[in-house]
Amino acid sequence: MTKLRWGILGCAGIAINRCIPGIRASETGFVAAIASRNLDKSQEVAAKLDIPTAYGSYEELIADPTLDAIYIPLPNHLHKEWTIRAAEAGKHVLCEKPAALNAAEVEEMVAACEQAGVLFAEAFMYRHHPRYERIKEIIDSGEIGDVRGIHGAFTFSNPEDAKNVRFVREWGGGSIYDVGCYPLSAARLLLGREPEAVTAHAFFSPEHDHVDMMMSGLVEFSGNVALTFDCGMWAAFRNTIEILGSKGRIEIPSAFMTHTEDLGHFIVYTGNERREEKVPFLDQYALQVDDLAHAAWGDKPLRFAPRDAVLNMKLIDACLKSAQERARIVLNHT
Repeated sequence: MTKLRWGILGCAGIAINRCIPGIRASETGFVAAIASRNLDKSQEVAAKLDIPTAYGSYEELIADPTLDAIYIPLPNHLHKEWTIRAAEAGKHVLCEKPAALNAAEVEEMVAACEQAGVLFAEAFMYRHHPRYERIKEIIDSGEIGDVRGIHGAFTFSNPEDAKNVRFVREWGGGSIYDVGCYPLSAARLLLGREPEAVTAHAFFSPEHDHVDMMMSGLVEFSGNVALTFDCGMWAAFRNTIEILGSKGRIEIPSAFMTHTEDLGHFIVYTGNERREEKVPFLDQYALQVDDLAHAAWGDKPLRFAPRDAVLNMKLIDACLKSAQERARIVLNHT
């Protein structure tokens, strides 16, 4: 099989620890090059990970004519610029979440990719795992009855890391950008529709450039269903989802991470019965890459259209606005 040749734009931990191994574990991808603004750093990473080519600038990697696709794990404020530049160079783009700083930026990124005839995908790896299809099957079957609500949580604690880019407001720092985007995305995926309004509360920390170190919120959907969520970077670790139905519920103890064999399983409760659904141990990052490659080759469309990134960013925008203004924000999807 022909391999999609990937360039990695930056040496971020998510790239080194997750996405590069995922590309290597995929059926379709080959890591051909990596870039840093520091050539010594990219050469060090390339030697460690056996990547053929290292570049000392992002521009050089983008210009490499042998590359088919670019993975962008840069800080959030750089996503727009380098997505557009990659698109203009004829490269497909897999961009880390959140796609940008606001929905208007994502609109520009999607338009640039469409104009260049390349694909754009936001890197929500969890939703490429087949367990979410199975969960939706259970919901659609009526086994847990009508969905009454969803609760999602994604929190971790790292407040002492003063140089962390997550704590720089102008760069898109904050918990709603970094981890809150996951339960927001998951609720939209599981319910299959867009939210109507949001009310959020946040702890904006003066010690961390006034980014939201914790946020809690209520996201209203049609059909009398809501997502309640919390996310944080100064709280004990959790990454969970509970889907509450009129007859039962589904618990996903590790809703977004599956890097060990036991993390992907979920539990279905109906009446007095408890059933653990075991799912195969699959690399979500590899599945994400394969989905993009098959779309690039014309085998099938992208699993998630680029517009999805715009819609999720609109919800993030609304959460921040609500927390800043202490107000309920109605969403407009036109």
